[in-house]
Amino acid sequence: MSLGPMMLDVAGTSLISEDKEILAHPLLGGVILFSRNYENPRQVQSLIKEIHKLRKTPLLIAVDQEGGRVQRFQEGFTRLPAAADLGVVYNKDRNLAVELAEQTGWINAAELREVGADLNFAPVLDLDYATSSVIGDRSFHRSPEVVSDIAHSYMRGMEQAGMSAVGKHFPGHGAIEADSHETISIDERSFNDIRNEDMLAFERMIHFGMPAIMIAHIIYSQCHDQAAGFSGYWLRDVLRGELDFQGAIFTDDLSMKGAAVLGDIVARAQASLEAGCDMFLVCNDRDAAIKVLDAVKHEVNPASNSRLLRLQGRRAEHAGAVRDTQRWHQAAKAVESYSLKETLDLEL
Repeated sequence: MSLGPMMLDVAGTSLISEDKEILAHPLLGGVILFSRNYENPRQVQSLIKEIHKLRKTPLLIAVDQEGGRVQRFQEGFTRLPAAADLGVVYNKDRNLAVELAEQTGWINAAELREVGADLNFAPVLDLDYATSSVIGDRSFHRSPEVVSDIAHSYMRGMEQAGMSAVGKHFPGHGAIEADSHETISIDERSFNDIRNEDMLAFERMIHFGMPAIMIAHIIYSQCHDQAAGFSGYWLRDVLRGELDFQGAIFTDDLSMKGAAVLGDIVARAQASLEAGCDMFLVCNDRDAAIKVLDAVKHEVNPASNSRLLRLQGRRAEHAGAVRDTQRWHQAAKAVESYSLKETLDLEL
C-alpha cells in the first residue's frame, strides 16, 4: 500500500477522462476539492467514490473547509463562522470558547466524513497581527496560547468524527501584509521573534498530537534564504528536529506566486521533496501538473508513506446519517450561537 507525494485538483463535479488518466499515475497521493467540484452532498459523495475506485490504495481526499471566508462546500453543509469569532468568545469566557471549538470541529469533520472526505486543511494556527489581509479573521486570536487552546479543542472534535486536522501555515503567516497567493512574500523578523510568538502555537499543537502541518510560502529572510516549503532548515532542522514533529508535512499550493522564488513548477516540486515535505500540492494549473507528472522522479519513502496513510479517514463514532444524531443538533445550535457576522467567501 503506497501513496505518491503529489496532490492535485480535478476539473469539475464529475471526473473527465483526463482526470482518470492523471489520477492513475503513481506519483499521485491525493486530490483536493474546490467549490467548482461541489453542487450538493450527494453529488460530491458520488465524485469522491468515483475517485476512490481508481486506486487500490484510495487517494487522500482533502478540502479547505475552515469556515468564514474559506468554506468550499456550502449548500447542504452547516455554514461555519470565521475562526476569529471563537477568539471573541474566548476573551469573555474561555470554557465556553473551547466547548464551542470542539463542537465546531466535530460538526465540520462529521459532515465531511459523511461524504467521504479524508482530511481538512484546518485549523489555521497563524496569529492575527491585524496586518495580513489573507489571514485576518481566519485566525483564532493574536495570542499563541489562545490559538493553541482553541485549536486543541477544535482538533479533538475533528478526531471524534474520524478526521485528521492539518495545522497551517508553519512557521506563521500572520505577520506580513503580502498575500503569498499573489506575490513573493518576505518576513524580516528574527528567528527568536518567530520562535517565541508564531511557532509557539505549532509547538503546542505538536505536543497535543497534531497529525499534519502545511507550510507557508514565505521567505523568513533573517533565518534562511529559501521559502519555508523548500527549506531543509525549516523542515528538517526546526520542525522535525527542534519541535520533534512526527506527522505529515504538506506544501501549500506550488502554483501560488509565493512559490515562484524557486524556478519552474518541476523545480519547486523536487525541491519540496528534497527539503522534507511528504506531499506537495499543484492546483488550478493542469499544464503544470502534467509537467510534474512527466518529470519528477520519486521513490517510495516508507516513513513518509506511513505518515500519509495514517491520514485516511476513520469510521465515525456515530452510525447512520449524521443529521439524525443528537450530537449534530447540539453542535449545529452551538455553531449558530456564536456567529458574529456574515463574511465574503475567499476563493484560494
